Amino acid sequence: MAQGTLEVLLVGAKGLENTDYLSNMDPYALLQCRSHEQKSSVTSGKGCEPEWNETFVFTVSDGATELFIKLLDSDDGTNDDFVGEATIPLEAVYTEGSIPPAVYSVVKDEEYRGEIKVGLTFTPELTYRDYKRPCDCCMISPVRSSFPLALRPEP
Repeated sequence: MAQGTLEVLLVGAKGLENTDYLSNMDPYALLQCRSHEQKSSVTSGKGCEPEWNETFVFTVSDGATELFIKLLDSDDGTNDDFVGEATIPLEAVYTEGSIPPAVYSVVKDEEYRGEIKVGLTFTPELTYRDYKRPCDCCMISPVRSSFPLALRPEP
């Protein structure tokens, strides 16, 4: 399994269902990779089409196969409303190293609730096994004397 650093670019979302009936919602994202969780900024008054353009960094280890992104609406005085979530498989970024911003479906109760745009970059952690012994062609040749034969002392 992969070990290293996962960089997540949270670009924005579109077509989200408004959970506030009298005003625009104030969405934010909770990003989770295994037990590690990070929170985006709240996009106050941005409604159904928030833009974050924020980068998050996770240290990943064996068993991290998916990134979960939950979208919520920040509400003052009451519990935040759950807007939906996206599940992003990580196998492709482990193989490719980088996936440019792409659109993923946001779902709630197994129904489509909009889309989120996310870019991914994976930098593997190098271990001792990753370093290989140099081949013969890379070996340094023996040092040769730079003295001309005429200047060498006689035995």
